[in-house]
Amino acid sequence: MSGSSTDRIEGIRAAIFDLDGTLIDSMPLVLRAFAHALAPFRPDLDPDGIFQRLGGPPERTLLELIGDPAKAAEAMRRLETFGFENGSLVQPFTGMRALLERLRDGGLRLAVWTGRDRRTTEAILSAHDLGGFFSVVVCGDDLPTHKPHPAGLVEILTRLGLAPHEALYAGDADADVLGGSEAGVRTVLIRHGRRAEPAITLRAWHCVDTPDHAYRLIGAATGVVEE
Repeated sequence: MSGSSTDRIEGIRAAIFDLDGTLIDSMPLVLRAFAHALAPFRPDLDPDGIFQRLGGPPERTLLELIGDPAKAAEAMRRLETFGFENGSLVQPFTGMRALLERLRDGGLRLAVWTGRDRRTTEAILSAHDLGGFFSVVVCGDDLPTHKPHPAGLVEILTRLGLAPHEALYAGDADADVLGGSEAGVRTVLIRHGRRAEPAITLRAWHCVDTPDHAYRLIGAATGVVEE
């Protein structure tokens, strides 16, 4: 379901966020890193083709795209090198910290569900002094399952002691919507201007084009911001 406004939803006790493309503006760097990693093996993939395959551990994504384990391992080395050499390009989205502060001050529990590995997730959260906001962080290498499988989101709800209807989730990938929907959690899809398929948008609680819009929706739904 798409929309530009929402009313407060009674009983929301937690806000859960994807990391890349939702809280931090890393997607341009992620796409550049994957393009660099895949260049010797899959030069046919454009940024949109790469984006559609994201959502799980990079090792799995590269192996699925390349097929050869040895070449996928080399691509992973290229990906990591590019990411570490250009990590300074990753920045939080405007308005993100202000929303987290208002949600926290309003008594909401906060969590992250990301496909990114724990090592780089913690490095990013630490670099931008964000770790203290989140009661739970579930990363792509914490569980044997990966987005769109909902286990990571269910794990967060379990640790928070909450039911699905007591949480909101925001992410920017189709896998986020599928995982959120399967877990029974209202999910905001941040499209970043791309066109999502009806099969995805129909399972989203709201579809918006920017993180700022998602922040305003979540703020309004939880009553900490007047939209």
